[in-house]
Amino acid sequence: MTARRRPGRWLAGAALFAAAAAATEVAGQRGGAFRASRDHPAIEYSDGPVSDAVAALNRRLAAGESALTFEGRSGYLLSVLDALAVPVESQVAVFSPTSNQDDLITSENPRAIFFNDTVAVGWVRDADLLEVAAQDPRQGVIFYAIPQTPGGEPRFTRNDRCLACHLSWDTLGVPGLQVLSMAPLSPDPNAYATGFVTDHRSRLVDRWGGWYVTGTHGDTAHMGNVEVLDVPDPDATFGVVPPVLESLAERIDLDGYPSPYSDVVALLVLDHQTHMTNLITRMGWEARRVAFRDEGRSTGDPRFAEIVRDAAVELVDYLLFVDEAPLPDGVSGASRFRERFSARGPHDDRGRSLREISLDGRLFRYPCSYMIYTAAFDALPELAKEAVYARMWEVLSGSIAEAPYDRLELADRRAIVEILQATKPDLPDYFGGVVR
Repeated sequence: MTARRRPGRWLAGAALFAAAAAATEVAGQRGGAFRASRDHPAIEYSDGPVSDAVAALNRRLAAGESALTFEGRSGYLLSVLDALAVPVESQVAVFSPTSNQDDLITSENPRAIFFNDTVAVGWVRDADLLEVAAQDPRQGVIFYAIPQTPGGEPRFTRNDRCLACHLSWDTLGVPGLQVLSMAPLSPDPNAYATGFVTDHRSRLVDRWGGWYVTGTHGDTAHMGNVEVLDVPDPDATFGVVPPVLESLAERIDLDGYPSPYSDVVALLVLDHQTHMTNLITRMGWEARRVAFRDEGRSTGDPRFAEIVRDAAVELVDYLLFVDEAPLPDGVSGASRFRERFSARGPHDDRGRSLREISLDGRLFRYPCSYMIYTAAFDALPELAKEAVYARMWEVLSGSIAEAPYDRLELADRRAIVEILQATKPDLPDYFGGVVR
């Protein structure tokens, strides 16, 4: 590999990665963004109390109720994953130099990302820090790091410097997450790195530039599994079906990596989850800001009601996958991520779950996000939750049937409502039978 030029920290690679200028948006029309300060009196992101999973682990560590073990080149990684209930099977690997640890990241030494519904862990082999992002139920994503040095009493410290990249229009104006697809960069010293944030609305052909992808993808092109730095012809691989990787062992030395996979199904789930996380945070922040005005009396102002209503429409459209890009045939993972993820439930009395992965033209069997079960969704202010549920029922009941909502078939809408009735205790009583 030729000498590596640094394109700069210009966007994020996923859960923990940089964001900045000159990105091209291809994931779909941008929605609204939170426009007030993160330290608005109704928010107090910087100094308000937090109760996310990492903060809880820190308390257990301080009390001697938990301990972290340092293991070889992995450092605290395995111990942290176990303590935060983050599955090893979720591992995905990114080699675009788009993080604060970019001096160590290459296609031979990719960054590994691990995630569950509310936590993402970023590990770079031989780095001096392990980075974690955790979704606080009220405050959104909080960023932490822990030194990768043995001995002592390891603790996570909050790192708001990440907000220089993780608080942007692409995160909807709230501290958030994003998955970046980086376009190949030519050897020209004047070349400028480009890329774009992707989610489940993005075509596969636009996804995963700078990422490894293990598993099959049929005869469909995507941007993964090809070099992105010092590429003689940056356009040569666009639209070309990339090589299939069954294991990262085909490309890298696996010493220190707990999994040999960067599973395509895990990547698809991560694509969905990052933007869903930001939408939930933004919904909560907007409602709290509106309720704060005039001690809540302003919530009757139609201008403020419109802010909450528009945020609810955007959230529900994404929650119900109304703009999901069609998934081509032949997509299949190489690890056990799919089985482990789908088994978590909750399930209704017929064994149905919003976590059931389909891969038959779409990611999930039932097009409603499992993120509806997160503590952050449950913690939405009543004003926000009322708006979200009302919009959901408009769509699921068939009251709104024009495009693109007509893609939600009657059987799917009925099944979603039945699953939610069995698994979501706070579902409003007006969610009844779906007949049209």
